[in-house]
Amino acid sequence: MATLPNAFYRHDAPRPARPEVVSDQAPCALRALPHDDVFFYYKQIDNSRLIRESDPKGGGACWHVIGAAALAVVSLAVASVPKVTTTMDGYKLEALRSEEQRLLDERRALDLQEAQLLSPERLEKLAKGQNLVTPGNNQVYHLETKPEGAVAMVK
Repeated sequence: MATLPNAFYRHDAPRPARPEVVSDQAPCALRALPHDDVFFYYKQIDNSRLIRESDPKGGGACWHVIGAAALAVVSLAVASVPKVTTTMDGYKLEALRSEEQRLLDERRALDLQEAQLLSPERLEKLAKGQNLVTPGNNQVYHLETKPEGAVAMVK
């Protein structure tokens, strides 16, 4: 962007010459600072003997401003409570949804694990590993049942 204005000049046209600055100072001297000729003087003032008088109306105005500010803060807080509670309830609802999804995934994994553990092939393999086989007909013994005439005692 710095070269853009130079593009509008004709290259063959002569440029205007810069005016020469004529000064009576040495060529290496600096120019004067602005307001270099202004001097400020100060006078030491001792106000330690002065006593400030209290304003009887000033204290009430201060308390009115404090009360108005407190009322404004309370009204803003009351006005923002529904928005804040709605936002917090939304966060809780989303947390419950994610927990529900996590629990459903965990339940599916546990159902799959239960199905794998209770599969008949696995149970047969475990039974054969512990020498548990289906009993034969001559190995089954029927226990005695209650006699037909027996009645239970009621106390």
